Amino acid sequence: MIRINLLPHREEMRKARRQQFGLFAALAAVAGLAVWFVGHTIIAGYIDSQEEKNTFLKQEIAVLDKEISEIKGLREQAEALLSRKQVIESLQTNRTETVQVFNELARQMPEGVFLKTLKQTGSRINLTGYAQSNARVSNLMRNLEASPYLERADLVEVKAATLNNRRVSEFNLNVSTERPKAEEADKSAGKLPVMAGGKP
Repeated sequence: MIRINLLPHREEMRKARRQQFGLFAALAAVAGLAVWFVGHTIIAGYIDSQEEKNTFLKQEIAVLDKEISEIKGLREQAEALLSRKQVIESLQTNRTETVQVFNELARQMPEGVFLKTLKQTGSRINLTGYAQSNARVSNLMRNLEASPYLERADLVEVKAATLNNRRVSEFNLNVSTERPKAEEADKSAGKLPVMAGGKP
């Protein structure tokens, strides 16, 4: 019977398998590193691209914020200018109102009525004075109500008083100013004042 010693052959097979395993392990490690490197590179590229986009967006947002701030400043300036314009227009509209009020009061004042004080607060005018009788006070109130520049004559108080040893009625009343309607104001503005003799 022939005996064959297989130990060296088995040892060589084990050694070859170990080498193959080591080679496969090394190849797997290299492949894993390659995959990790490629994945890391791609992800890093995405991150860099996103950071560039974020930076661009931040810059654009900063530009828009600056423009919004400028627009807000311009709007505030426009509102301030509009407010000044309204004040100027109001002053231009009201510059003759005081003269008109005095003229109208003088025109509507009945005979036998004398003013003591005149105080205006906004569109409200307070009048105090003396009249020869209560009828004259009523006459004054009717005249004020009929005036195109005055309205809402409201009697606050009327009482008996003595002035220069004469019995008179002391009155206190309020009246409001009323601007003429736009059409009437335009018509009156378009007319020339008529002097004595009927010639402009």
